[in-house]
Amino acid sequence: MSDPYENTAERVFAALPPAQGRGFAQSWWGQAWLKALEDATLDLKQLKTGRRLARAGAVGAVSVRPGRVTAVVNDRDHTAHRADVLLPELSEEQWDRFLGMAVERAGHIAALLDREMPPHLVEDAATAGVELLPGLGDLEAECDCDAWDHCGHTAALCYQVARLLDQDPFVLLLLRGRGERRLLDELQLRSVSGPTIAAVRQETVREATYAGVDAAEAYAAGEILPPLPEAPDVPVEPGLPPSLDTETDPAPGVDPAALEFLAAQAAVEAHRLLVDALSAAHEQRAPEAELTPAQDAVRLASGGPGVPVAARLAEGSGRDREGLALAVRSWEYGGASALDVLESDRPAEAETLARARAALESAWEEDERPVLRASRSRWTATDGQSQLRLGPDGRWWPYRKEGGRWAPVGPAAQDPATALALADGRE
Repeated sequence: MSDPYENTAERVFAALPPAQGRGFAQSWWGQAWLKALEDATLDLKQLKTGRRLARAGAVGAVSVRPGRVTAVVNDRDHTAHRADVLLPELSEEQWDRFLGMAVERAGHIAALLDREMPPHLVEDAATAGVELLPGLGDLEAECDCDAWDHCGHTAALCYQVARLLDQDPFVLLLLRGRGERRLLDELQLRSVSGPTIAAVRQETVREATYAGVDAAEAYAAGEILPPLPEAPDVPVEPGLPPSLDTETDPAPGVDPAALEFLAAQAAVEAHRLLVDALSAAHEQRAPEAELTPAQDAVRLASGGPGVPVAARLAEGSGRDREGLALAVRSWEYGGASALDVLESDRPAEAETLARARAALESAWEEDERPVLRASRSRWTATDGQSQLRLGPDGRWWPYRKEGGRWAPVGPAAQDPATALALADGRE
């Protein structure tokens, strides 16, 4: 009995126009094909020749069949050469594993029907022991120019095949041994107890609507997706998390009050980030540095947790109760920058110190200038109760001694006189 697929095991593609002003592979699987070529070719000069020939439209009609792709390639002097590129076919056992894997996820079949080869399809196939994309040394070359390695003619053919793969990944599957019709029929037979191929595509669209899509696929399709809708209006205030005050006892080790507090703070932070992201100057600002656990504990504590949660935050951040209160006050004056000024006393560079001294000299008239003792980046008044701290950005932070500890008493100022007035309680 003859094979019903023997007349469909070859596809012939008409010659493509010159590829001026564009790359040969836009899809990630087309780029993987070219990487296999470029990794295996010893003579880079032949690759350049192949790119030039393919770009000029020197590759004729391309014949694709299991294990082999063939075309006539014309040299610059119009000499014609038959070029063949060979790729090992998958064994019957490998095809069986691939088909079994594919029917388990409707998205795999729908992607192929849409002429897509998502990364997770290739990854799932590899997990099943089936390598769809060519690897190092898989692409063998044959050309009547008698080159022993890839020559300019076989390289040109490979570049042209990359363009075909962009349009239709079934080209690769045919090279591996299965044509589109046979492959889909076999998938249909394995899916007889489930939905039809046509229904699979419709179901996958519904799933994508509600469950989202793979991040890599969404990124790869970014250029063809419709524009995003207008951003919604920003809520006036953060949303309220659901109450955990239920009749069900919490599981061991779970603190409902702490969870409610964390949920509320997450909503506050999300609202702040949203407002910031939609502000006009967002693109001009550098991204915020990631907070350390000790800094994040202060941020959370600034939200006014109950005593038990505050005690846990203090202990977790390595502070006592008074230390956490000072840190929270600093945070409220200036966030992570103010907290850094509170808890570190780095020696300032000579240039920074020179600018600081010049600012101090010019801030007051000579007969009014207070006497300040300098130590690293801190200037303390002679009364021992007021202090200026110089931040890394050149701003001055006012401090006053309270209960034996230096405490921040206001936001930073560019002018040291303004900051000292705050420290003295005169503003």
